[in-house]
Amino acid sequence: MSYISKLAVFEGSVEIGYNVVIEDNVIVGKNVKIGNNVVIKEGTKIGDNCVIFDGAVLGKEPWKSSTSATTKEATGLSPLKIGNNVVIGANSVVYKGALLEDFVFVGDLAVIRERVTVGIASVVGKGVTIENETTIGKYVKIETNAYITAFSVVEDYCFVAPEVTFTNDNFLGRTEERKKFFKGPILKKGSRIGANATLLPGIVVGEDALVAAGAVVTRDVPARKIVMGVPAKVVGDVPENQLLENQSYYREEE
Repeated sequence: MSYISKLAVFEGSVEIGYNVVIEDNVIVGKNVKIGNNVVIKEGTKIGDNCVIFDGAVLGKEPWKSSTSATTKEATGLSPLKIGNNVVIGANSVVYKGALLEDFVFVGDLAVIRERVTVGIASVVGKGVTIENETTIGKYVKIETNAYITAFSVVEDYCFVAPEVTFTNDNFLGRTEERKKFFKGPILKKGSRIGANATLLPGIVVGEDALVAAGAVVTRDVPARKIVMGVPAKVVGDVPENQLLENQSYYREEE
C-alpha cells in the first residue's frame, strides 16, 4: 500500500507503482514515472519527464557516524533537486542536498551523497559511489563501480572507467591533523582515467590527459600527456585525433 502525502504537489501526469512513499512538500513535474517501492523524502523536487525505477530512495538524510571525519551534520541542507529528463536506476540512493541537472542518467545501485552536483547529460554508472562535497561537470561519464571520494572535482567531458578509485586522505585515518588536509583528486576538462586506476589525494589530472588502466597516480599529470605504471609516469602525448576539441560530440562552450 502506498503513502502519498496530501501536501505533495503533482504538476502533471504521473505514473506511480506499488508501495511508494511520497512525503510532505515533494514536487513532481509533468510526465514522470515512479516505479515500485520508491521512497521520496520531504521537500524533494523532481522535474519533467523523469523516470524513477524500483526501490530508489530520493532525498535521504545523511547520517553521521561517531567516527566519520568527512561527513558534516545534516543541518542546513537544501532539499534534493532533480532536473528534467533525468533517469534514476533501481535501488539507487540520492541524498538530500544533492543536485542532478537535466538529462543526467544514474544507473542501478548508485549512491550520490549530499552536497554533490552532477552536471547536464552526465552518466553515473551502475554501482558508482559519489561521496559528499563533490562536483561533477557536464557530459561526464563515470562507469560501473567507480568510487569518487569526498571533496573531489570532475570537470566537463571527463571519462572515468570501471573500478577507478579516488582517495582523499594521505594519513590513512591516523592523526587529527589529517582533517586539515582532506582533498580529493581534480580532473580537468576532458581528462580520461583507465580501468582500476587509483588517484592519490589532491592529484590534478590536466586537461585532455590520459591515465592508463591500473596506474597509481602519485603526482599531478600534465595536460595532454599519457601516464602509466606504478607509480604513474609520462610515456607520451595524447594523439591529436583523440583530443577533445577534435571530437564530433564536443560543444565548445554553451
